[in-house]
Amino acid sequence: MYAISDNFRQALTASHRIVTKVDAYYDGVLTKADIPVSDGSVSVDRGSKIRRSLSLTVADLSYLPWDATDPLAVYGQTLVVSRGIRFANGDEMVPLGTFRINEPAADVHMGPVTLTGVTAEATIADDVFMVPTSTKGYGNCVQAIEFLIRQTIPGAPIVNLTSDNRNPVCPVATWDAGGDRWDAVVQVATAMRAEIYVDAIGRFVLVDLPNPLTTPVSWDIAEGEGGTLISASRQMSRTAVYNAVVVSGENAAAETAPVVGVAYDNDPASPTKWGGPYGRVPKNYTSALVVTAGDAQSLANYMIADLTAPNIQTSISSIPNPALEAGDCIRVTYAGRKELFIAQSFSVPLTAEGDFPITLRGGKEEPA
Repeated sequence: MYAISDNFRQALTASHRIVTKVDAYYDGVLTKADIPVSDGSVSVDRGSKIRRSLSLTVADLSYLPWDATDPLAVYGQTLVVSRGIRFANGDEMVPLGTFRINEPAADVHMGPVTLTGVTAEATIADDVFMVPTSTKGYGNCVQAIEFLIRQTIPGAPIVNLTSDNRNPVCPVATWDAGGDRWDAVVQVATAMRAEIYVDAIGRFVLVDLPNPLTTPVSWDIAEGEGGTLISASRQMSRTAVYNAVVVSGENAAAETAPVVGVAYDNDPASPTKWGGPYGRVPKNYTSALVVTAGDAQSLANYMIADLTAPNIQTSISSIPNPALEAGDCIRVTYAGRKELFIAQSFSVPLTAEGDFPITLRGGKEEPA
């Protein structure tokens, strides 16, 4: 979660005045400050290829772009969005992302102007490989990721926030011309047992897969007086819940034999235990970046915890907290229970009227 003050955290539980700021930039230069927003939201989804996306409505028709250099045009223009709380001594703002503008549109007589935006994963994905591209010459995974990203965005900030700052040797892998560059980045991150995304301040960050029992709690949501919970619903689903993973590696460039690693949900108390009433639901994952049997088994062991996380789909609505990040651990106190969840997806409104739905995953009752 983005760092906020104790005053900000306390204000979330009481009546407060929100402040939203949207500034337009082109090639790093501010072109329009404080664009007036009539509606909009920032959606954050850990399961999406592009972590953060923007939906924006501007009532003022003068913002409809006509020329390539207009602030809301689509030729490299970006919007920097934040939301905060107004205090007597000033505003405390929380960044929500830097978004490349897509698809501005409006009725030219009536308006309003609407547009969407996406974070920099999309910029990397758009830059497909023009020639076969290899990780050869890059000794470790972070160097390979830096190479793949900075070919597209020179100087892009890339931060390794994994718990042990791990950075294993990167096997040689080659992607064909026309291949998706961002998919390649994700493959390298997965090979080092991490996930990668663009955060609210525009960094490419590498992090551990979250676990509700080991990830520190970022936010408490409770019902009743002083709490931020508005409503809650609960739905169980089998979707995207597996009880085994098969990791396969075959790398012709490295001239290595194919390798396989398999991990099962063998917890006798698990409702998804392999061979139990849940059935057999394996997931297959293949990567040229897995070149030894040890690598394959290590990655399978790492992936199984996230794949077996209960897809309880507890959906709650809360007072909006713009500092939240997908993957944060949330403690929810409701219906006489206290449970730990991972924030899977949510949408931060840019106006005071919007609600704050959060989809949670991996619910675990908090240990006593």
